[in-house]
Amino acid sequence: MKISDIGGEFELIKRLTKKTKNKNIIKGIGDDAAIIKINNKYIALTTDSLVDGSHFSLNYFTPEQVGKKAVEINVSDIFAVGARPEYALISLVLPRDTNVELIEGIYRGMRQAGEKYNLEIIGGNIAHGKQLVIDVSMIGEAKKEDIKLRSDAKPDDFIFVSGDLGSSTAGLNLFLNNINGFEKLKRKHLEPEAKFYKVKPFLKYINSMIDVSDGLASEVQRICEQSRTGAVIYADNVPIKEETRQAAAVCNKNALDYALYGGEDFELVYTVSKENLNKVKGYLVGRITKERDIKIYEKGIEKIITKHGYNHFLESNK
Repeated sequence: MKISDIGGEFELIKRLTKKTKNKNIIKGIGDDAAIIKINNKYIALTTDSLVDGSHFSLNYFTPEQVGKKAVEINVSDIFAVGARPEYALISLVLPRDTNVELIEGIYRGMRQAGEKYNLEIIGGNIAHGKQLVIDVSMIGEAKKEDIKLRSDAKPDDFIFVSGDLGSSTAGLNLFLNNINGFEKLKRKHLEPEAKFYKVKPFLKYINSMIDVSDGLASEVQRICEQSRTGAVIYADNVPIKEETRQAAAVCNKNALDYALYGGEDFELVYTVSKENLNKVKGYLVGRITKERDIKIYEKGIEKIITKHGYNHFLESNK
């Protein structure tokens, strides 16, 4: 049986997940980062891999941009649980004919991104293989009151997103179709940035949170799975820039699909109780419901979402 036969990466994760026994594990599998308690400190841990040809292409990424992306996407996961990044371990899988200058450029980018967050690279590993793989493991620290988990959404919470969506997917499709112009959108794909600064001022009013790595529909589904709730997404409220709409049209695609199912915008999706509605900023894009379905309300019609965001191992991503 293949992974695609069981529904892809998320179903595989469910099969591999076992209930934790250690009382110091505050949150294990199922969030942007795991949270453990050591003495009186709350430690966040995450890991993510970038594979050449899947997560980046050296046809249009510079080595420095690859390194920056490797750091930023892990920083985003640490921030998404309310923690701050502190240390990183880097493991590389390298083809035997890899140029030293390429790896030096990637590390230069990683260090440049790390300097923004006072993040230290403290170790790692190197092995050989058929294609370039960069694996980052990151450690951060959080105050107990700042920890935000996917599982804390409540029925009637409002769903917010911190910024516009779909621009990274628009940039990727422009590259894939060899379309000139739209340099800002292309840069959004090449140089993603963690967006914690947008929510930090009102963090205490947020109930649950997740970053947008796989598309808004997927992230809302992840929150609802962990919180045992459902949701309605207001399609007409999803923030999409005009430039993204224009780029989607040039590629014969739907810009709303970019926002819902594309990913790698690394904006933050967060839920807020009604009484705190006026204490936060962002774009109101939906509501948490008691019913377990994920629905979309578009042009006066409400329907159940059957498609979700990017999922490794599924043909539907192609």
